[in-house]
Amino acid sequence: MKLIEPSMEYDKEIQAYRREFLEAGNSMDGCGPLRHYENTADWLAELELYKHPQTVPADKVPATGYLAVREEDGRVVGMLQFRHCLNDYTELYAGHIGYSVRPSERRKGYATEMLRAVLPICKAKGLERILVCCKVENEASRRVILKNGGVYAGTVTEPRRGVKLERYWITLREIEN
Repeated sequence: MKLIEPSMEYDKEIQAYRREFLEAGNSMDGCGPLRHYENTADWLAELELYKHPQTVPADKVPATGYLAVREEDGRVVGMLQFRHCLNDYTELYAGHIGYSVRPSERRKGYATEMLRAVLPICKAKGLERILVCCKVENEASRRVILKNGGVYAGTVTEPRRGVKLERYWITLREIEN
């Protein structure tokens, strides 16, 4: 599995990923606004805005999106968003990283591998530690975070949706670029 930035080369895979999530009724964490885009080119244009401090929407932070692509067959098995910095909201309720794994590809270790693969990218951006959050009831995500060195920092309730979230910090000191 490798992390790559999304492109039209993966149009069919991106749309199949989107459909699978919509049909399953799952949240699409780490996908940016993909849920709202039937057209991959429009979604890619939106992601491009997020990459730059000058063009990111006012209430958001600069971020880079990644596809987790299985190298053997080119299948998009997951998506991940790396937020380059935190604002008041993301520091409490979202963290630096959001990710999801395609429903049909879960329980195969992809999320652990995805989070591990993005850590050197975070360190290369100058971060010394990153925050990753998960819903209290999401045992799988908790295990992914812990396997990647997450240290529990508390539980908060997101006020807009009333969702309880666990917050974990991962120190990047020992991560190789």
